[in-house]
Amino acid sequence: MRWKSGRRSTNIEDRRGRRIPGGMKGGAIGILLLALVSMYFGIDPSVILNMGENMQGSSVGSQTSSAPPSAQEQQDADFIAVVLADTEDVWAQVFSEGGSAYQKPTLVLFTGAVQSACGYALAAVGPFYCPGDQKVYIDLSFYDDLKNQLDAPGDFAQAYVVAHEIGHHVQKLLGISDKVHELKSSLSQKEYNKVSVRLELQADCLAGVWANRADKMRGILEPGDIDEALNAAGRIGDDRLQEQAKGYVTPDSFTHGTSAQRVRWFKEGFSSGDIRTCNTFGEGDV
Repeated sequence: MRWKSGRRSTNIEDRRGRRIPGGMKGGAIGILLLALVSMYFGIDPSVILNMGENMQGSSVGSQTSSAPPSAQEQQDADFIAVVLADTEDVWAQVFSEGGSAYQKPTLVLFTGAVQSACGYALAAVGPFYCPGDQKVYIDLSFYDDLKNQLDAPGDFAQAYVVAHEIGHHVQKLLGISDKVHELKSSLSQKEYNKVSVRLELQADCLAGVWANRADKMRGILEPGDIDEALNAAGRIGDDRLQEQAKGYVTPDSFTHGTSAQRVRWFKEGFSSGDIRTCNTFGEGDV
């Protein structure tokens, strides 16, 4: 990805270095659960916030230490600032075309654990968007996991992560995510999971729209970039992750979509560059 000459967003809150010792000492079962959850993008943090609080106990607020970011972390942060700026430019254009103004989110960089309007979260949740404060949260160590654990290397795979989370912000601004969350009290868990899948797949599609338009704006794409994004999307499908973790899949528990679905909807958004093609809530299967 051609990123070094790009504009850097200033809408970044850097909380790195505020480490919480013993943050992952919750026992083997707790770590296994958190590791499984960390494989998902865009997860609702409330799913494991209580678990994180219980693991940390009363020492969460008092036991902190600082650690300076490494050179690689600094480069990753610089990269994220450029990607965030590109999302700002793209979505400002899209919203303007629709006759409205885009409200820029803040992206929070943190180390180990973080407090958000959605509650307390460990880094193991992976990157997430909190609609309560309209902020995206990322621990840069996730990119090591993306490359080494999920076998999804490449800078555009990292850009896809950011674009997917910003997709959730777009859904928030459009009122889509609020409508989905309102359904939670009236649907069974099985039925709500199906709606959640559609929400996540739409965020993948919106990430594809961003890639299309960002390239037209600034010529960001290099050979192989889209393949990196598609590979990342394929690596984080519910079916693939469950097969790896348990040796079998339970479709009724899917919340983010299969690998094939995630690849398909990113492709849909990228091919069209049009937000109107991202109607994952239409009739029929996604």
